[in-house]
Amino acid sequence: MDTRKKILDTATRLFYHQGYNATGINQIIDEADVSKAGLYQHFKSKEDLLVAYLDSMFEKTMSHFKHVASTKVEAKEKISAIFDFLYHNTDSKQFHGCQFLNIAGEIPIENSRVYDVIRLQKNGLRALFVEILKSDSMTDDEIERSQGLADGIYLLFDGAIMASKVFGNSWPVIAAQKCALKLL
Repeated sequence: MDTRKKILDTATRLFYHQGYNATGINQIIDEADVSKAGLYQHFKSKEDLLVAYLDSMFEKTMSHFKHVASTKVEAKEKISAIFDFLYHNTDSKQFHGCQFLNIAGEIPIENSRVYDVIRLQKNGLRALFVEILKSDSMTDDEIERSQGLADGIYLLFDGAIMASKVFGNSWPVIAAQKCALKLL
């Protein structure tokens, strides 16, 4: 395994399980079994490593969501399948919440570099819901309504993630899914 991947894999595990602020560079170096020079050759700072982690998680999560949606035909089925995917993830002992929301809770909002990546992921998810709900034959008013509906579904989705983390249970995903399907 190359050094960069080893470092990123280690940081991914540690940032997700124990948090960004609680994870030190020395712990990453020790657990990745790399030299300090090796780490800094690939990542100039801990923040650079954080951005790489978030970029990696963005690609991975969006790929999963798109794949799950692509297995269904109707918009309602696609949305339901994405909530089902979330349910299976929140039902795991390995679930520690949304990587992006967790980082947002640790990083000051003034850190635009990190928040830009977080917003990119959140807007990507919103755009996926819009894409699922949109059809070519829609009028401008219908498109506007579908965008509002997609935003509501997005809020239910992210709220379900946070509530699942807080309660350590998947019931919020089921409740949010029922609400989303009623909206549709």
